[in-house]
Amino acid sequence: MTTETLAPPLSYASFEAEVRRLAKARDAVILAHNYQLPWIQDVADHVGDSLALSRIAASSNAKTIVFCGVHFMAETAKILAPDRTVLLPAKEAGCSLADSITADQLVAWKAEHPGAVVVAYVNTSAAVKAESDICCTSSNAVEVVESIPEGTEILFLPDFFLGSHVARTTGRHLEIWLGECHVHAGIDPTSLKEKVAEHPDATLFIHPECGCTSTALYLLGKGELPMERTKILSTGSMVDAARELGTGSALVATETGIIHQLEKANPRARFSAVNSAAVCRFMKMTTPERLLNCLREGSYEVTVDEATRLRALASVQRMIAIGSPSSSGE
Repeated sequence: MTTETLAPPLSYASFEAEVRRLAKARDAVILAHNYQLPWIQDVADHVGDSLALSRIAASSNAKTIVFCGVHFMAETAKILAPDRTVLLPAKEAGCSLADSITADQLVAWKAEHPGAVVVAYVNTSAAVKAESDICCTSSNAVEVVESIPEGTEILFLPDFFLGSHVARTTGRHLEIWLGECHVHAGIDPTSLKEKVAEHPDATLFIHPECGCTSTALYLLGKGELPMERTKILSTGSMVDAARELGTGSALVATETGIIHQLEKANPRARFSAVNSAAVCRFMKMTTPERLLNCLREGSYEVTVDEATRLRALASVQRMIAIGSPSSSGE
């Protein structure tokens, strides 16, 4: 039975050296999502959003993929790299958004809308991707929906806020699943208004999963937010935008872990969370001790049965075929 060995606290230098030694011995590439703890981000071979990281993993020569993120992300890596061993350091690291719809629920929803095209955000399980027609990221969801012929019924899942943003942007009618990320939903309009009042000159980086997105767009329409400084962005695009910020400041509406990457991308700028309580407990489950344990013991392996993998892969490939998603996926 695999047991977690929680070592005494190490210095970062000692931790990094041990990670490098163990990763080399296991022939592993270490991937970390933008919302991970700072030490995990710093020690990883690659940091980014889930889809970009999975594509990096698939193109690497490493035999083992260690995905410091949540379960659906490790599944996506396995979908794209079936010949690799995929490890998730914290086996209980789930996702409230991915868990908001099951494959059985999707099958029932499809039965109520025969002939509809199902667009699934990548923040879904492999089983849900397998029941979908095409996947999307937050940065290409508009493009994916626009690729579907006019007049076609579209089921969009699972994020209500992202779906609403896409419907507004495209002018298309979407049937939208009522799912949400509990962290992003908690970044509410009140928090946004208060922070904007405190920092009137700041640029706004807003993730489209946030509960404040609709309010931001409404305030933009009324001229109460600066058009040129209000940006609806995926996590990867936030890092890109940070590099262009110069010595300015930005209010960040997403999980607070991204601020570490933003500060690394532009140490001269100032970044503040719209809601400092926007912390995903699942993302923070991958601790330095758990990463070391994962590399020592090969735990915990994530698998996807081949029939499910092939159907899910088809949904991802259809997305890529209409326009390669950038490194700024989710």
